[in-house]
Amino acid sequence: MNTLRTGLLMAAMTALFLFVGFMIGGEAGMLIALALAVAMNAFAYWNADKVVLRMYKAREVDRASAPGFYGIVAQLADNARLPMPRVFIIENEQPNAFATGRNPQNAAVAATTGLLDRLSSEEVAGVMAHELAHVRNRDTLTMTVTATVAGAISMLAQFGLFFGGGNNRNNPLGIFGVILVAILAPMAAMLVQMAISRAREYEADRVGAEISGQPLWLASALERIQAAAGRIDNDAAEANPATAHMFIINPLHARALDGLFSTHPNTAERVRRLRAMAGDMGSPARPWG
Repeated sequence: MNTLRTGLLMAAMTALFLFVGFMIGGEAGMLIALALAVAMNAFAYWNADKVVLRMYKAREVDRASAPGFYGIVAQLADNARLPMPRVFIIENEQPNAFATGRNPQNAAVAATTGLLDRLSSEEVAGVMAHELAHVRNRDTLTMTVTATVAGAISMLAQFGLFFGGGNNRNNPLGIFGVILVAILAPMAAMLVQMAISRAREYEADRVGAEISGQPLWLASALERIQAAAGRIDNDAAEANPATAHMFIINPLHARALDGLFSTHPNTAERVRRLRAMAGDMGSPARPWG
């Protein structure tokens, strides 16, 4: 059901992109928008993981340089029957983590120093199992594509606002229609992106709990990350809010706009579901290892 819903939402995002192009430039504008979408998604498919890891100044580690963290990821990848992903650490005090990559064979997982320093081994395992669930579900590609299209919609709408489009015969409102598109289209794109991300987060929580076998590890981690993320800045994320959906917990501080367009479901509800899952499994929390 989540896969069908995500597919429909991605189709809606693409349709919105083509609509913006049509309203600004008619049929020619729609064709240009389509060509732009194809080009941007091709770039995102091959290069988005490198771009985002460079953006956060992530450094790759191995078993020799980070034996504990690397070992946790290796064991969980084996549990999930996934290829071993590349492992990165980000120098940032805010506890958080994300996964990226176009497919399981080219995946990477990254955690901040804040997460590794503040959470127990069990909680780190719960978080990384969640990120590997994104890899197994191929959410990393889905979210990269939606973020790229959402950004392109905003860019195209602003292009129409600043360079004309009010004379397009397909737009009966003229320049006022262009202004409406420039304002409303990016908001609509953000809402669709938010809906996709929230659906995938719940699913990754569930699958991640199955990979680790311990839903309570992730439940505890989510509570601790949420509490710390509200107090500790993540300057790189604040400068690049389009990447916020990649993290396990929203890295942006809950200002009015951040809260309105949050890409993450309510943490308390996520924790509630995980605790219910632990009850259904009937196994008490055990230590890592």
